[in-house]
Amino acid sequence: MLYEDKRNFFRMLVNAEAQLVILDSEAGRKIDGVCRDLSATGMAIEIDEPLEVSTQVKVRIDATNNSVPALDALATVVRCSEIEDQEYLLGLEVLEIN
Repeated sequence: MLYEDKRNFFRMLVNAEAQLVILDSEAGRKIDGVCRDLSATGMAIEIDEPLEVSTQVKVRIDATNNSVPALDALATVVRCSEIEDQEYLLGLEVLEIN
């Protein structure tokens, strides 16, 4: 099934706090952000600094209520665009969900 924007999976608007942990050259560094949307294969996260395309990150998004578990995922940055001064929107491809 294809949705209106020609994606294979439904994209959910989330607007939840997210924490990224860099796994590459700056391993262990943490960045706080906001997950704007999420699908089965990717997510968009807004942060206040740019990240290089192909950087691997671990993403944690805490649930807004106790009946839903937190999301822990391994992802790769596939896009980073400046949306405002010192605000960047990352496009992440999900590699693995834990």
